[in-house]
Amino acid sequence: MKRYCLAVAFLLASSLAIVRAQEEKDIEGGQDHPLLSRMPGFYLSSYEQKDFDSYLSPYLSGDEARWEGKLTKLGYSSKSGSKQVSMTQIARNYEEAAKKIGGKILYKDARIMDAKIQKNGAVTCVEVAAFNDGRTYELLIVESKPMEQEVTVNAEALSQSLAATGKAAVYGIYFDTGKSVVKPESNPALEEITKLLKQSPQLKLYVVGHTDNVGTLDVNLKLSSDRAGAVVRALVGRGIDAARLKASGVGPYSPATSNKTEEGKAKNRRVELVEQN
Repeated sequence: MKRYCLAVAFLLASSLAIVRAQEEKDIEGGQDHPLLSRMPGFYLSSYEQKDFDSYLSPYLSGDEARWEGKLTKLGYSSKSGSKQVSMTQIARNYEEAAKKIGGKILYKDARIMDAKIQKNGAVTCVEVAAFNDGRTYELLIVESKPMEQEVTVNAEALSQSLAATGKAAVYGIYFDTGKSVVKPESNPALEEITKLLKQSPQLKLYVVGHTDNVGTLDVNLKLSSDRAGAVVRALVGRGIDAARLKASGVGPYSPATSNKTEEGKAKNRRVELVEQN
């Protein structure tokens, strides 16, 4: 009887070990980010990736807090029997890894680390947060890039929209978060607006800046106005008479859709062309 009980106990223990080993495999479809490897003795327990999203870090403030671009969120859990590490050990390991590839540390404490890595004109932001006495941690990586346009901006489409509704939304004009300097990747959209105005010499436009609802109202109103003004200056620099353009900013007052999702916020951050009477 004793031998039988021992045999049953052994089989149960073996079965549990097999089940645990199966559960502690990397999640299907997940993979480490090529920029930073995982801590030894951990498996990938959750994985999420979006081509374009935004993230507001609760540990930072101002322009440094908001990250936009390709977002990868990785959740790691320690394997049974692996060497125990502390939350601080996890945070410091990633801090040193970020420094080795030229990263600037934006924030750190006993279990959190935020860093920014600038290389070859690209900006990558990293956040690591450890939990459960070091048994789990989350790695968030946001690679900044402009949102790819789902609809190509062209002069004909802008003209048709103006004729049908009196306005046309433009999503191909880009700014850094909280800034009003038009980025170089905006040139294709600006060229199409220029083409539209040159094809219709009598056309006069209000250039209206829009924001999402993140931040204070006063800041967003000023930011949207400054961005509209920057677009007007860019068009004037391409040979358009300044008398045909008037800049205005309405901040978050006229959203194209709900601000409850990141996709909605991205759609609300836009420039609109409105036909003057």
